[in-house]
Amino acid sequence: MEITKKEILSLKERKPINEVCFKPIGIIRSPFKTLKGIPIQSSMSESEGTIEIFPEYQDGLRDLDGFSHIFCLYFFDMVKQPVPLQSKPFLVDEKKGVFATRTPFRPNPIGISILQILSQLDNIIHVRNVDMLDKTYILDIKPYVPEFDCRSIERIGWLQDNIRRKLS
Repeated sequence: MEITKKEILSLKERKPINEVCFKPIGIIRSPFKTLKGIPIQSSMSESEGTIEIFPEYQDGLRDLDGFSHIFCLYFFDMVKQPVPLQSKPFLVDEKKGVFATRTPFRPNPIGISILQILSQLDNIIHVRNVDMLDKTYILDIKPYVPEFDCRSIERIGWLQDNIRRKLS
């Protein structure tokens, strides 16, 4: 079915919402059992792990084997709420606003990583570039497509001249 023919709710009936709930589609098995030593970004990790997609979602993996990388969205379920809206990131010694950082300590503790697919067998995806705590819940995966996802940028804010390899 074409996307324009898929059914959505009536826009006239759209109401404000205060809460959004998600159901995990899987879980990651990673070598990181504590926060200490986790790479601060997936691009700075060579660590491997496996994503176990729950059986009811396994059919959604069809054709994923044709891609080399995925976006993986996940839930930082160990983050205690509420979180401060400003905190000191790993790379500098001054506080920054939460939305100008990639900290897991966020009002909506959702993470995103780009992972390399090494192999896939049934509902198990073996991946590289893991930067997540073991047993982190997966919310979604999407194929990484350079033509859609790679952008030329003009500025990177306070991170200019501050990016370096670092572990938590």
